[in-house]
Amino acid sequence: MNTIKTLLLLAVLSAILIWAGGAIGGENGALVALIIAGVMNFISFWWSDKIVLAMYRAREVKPEDAPLLYGAVQELAQNAGLPMPKVYVIPEETPNAFATGRSPNHAAVAVTQGIMRLLNTEELKGVLAHELAHIKNRDILIGTIAATIAGAISYLAYMAQWAAIFGGRERDNRGNFLMLLVMIIVAPLAALIIRMAISRAREYGADAGGAKICGNPLYLASALRKLSQASGRIPLRVNEQTAESTAHMFIVNPLSGRGFATLFSTHPPIEERIARLEAMAAGRR
Repeated sequence: MNTIKTLLLLAVLSAILIWAGGAIGGENGALVALIIAGVMNFISFWWSDKIVLAMYRAREVKPEDAPLLYGAVQELAQNAGLPMPKVYVIPEETPNAFATGRSPNHAAVAVTQGIMRLLNTEELKGVLAHELAHIKNRDILIGTIAATIAGAISYLAYMAQWAAIFGGRERDNRGNFLMLLVMIIVAPLAALIIRMAISRAREYGADAGGAKICGNPLYLASALRKLSQASGRIPLRVNEQTAESTAHMFIVNPLSGRGFATLFSTHPPIEERIARLEAMAAGRR
């Protein structure tokens, strides 16, 4: 059911993109919007993992570099029936983790230095299992596509602002001017809300899947409790635009404590996630 909902939401995102392009340039604008989305999706499909890992200066590690981390990923990947993903460490003190890649055969798991210091072995396994569940469910590709289309909509809205300023105030074009204003306000907000809905549904699914992979829902519940307390105190050392564009990828929202951005969190409430995991452990789910 979550897959069907996600596909429907992606279809709505695509429709918003076409409409936004049409609002700027008519049929030609809609066609250009589709071409932009196609190019961005092509790049995202083949190179999104390398791009995002480079953004965070992630370093690939081998068994001899981080034996406990690498061994935990290897064990959990076998439990999940997945190929061994590449393992990366991010030189950040904020405790967090994400998975990326276009498929289970081309995937990577990245964790920050801070999360390895904060969590014990069982809690770290819970986090890694959550990320492997994302890989198994192919959430990482869906999230990338959603982010790419939403980004294209935001870019078109930015173009619409200039179109409204320099070309939309003539009396004959009053209808087009009003359409541009609606697009400037509504389209990016709608794209953000849909992107939030996709990410939140997928987080619940990855929590449940990760609990099964690691064998104990309380591992992840305990990890989430620690992460929610620490992530807001130690911000990511990247610019705001980078953090916002990749926030949905992390296990907990890296924008915690950043004011307005928290109103549109791509993650469900930590308390609800913990409650669901504890209910699983008690045999109620």
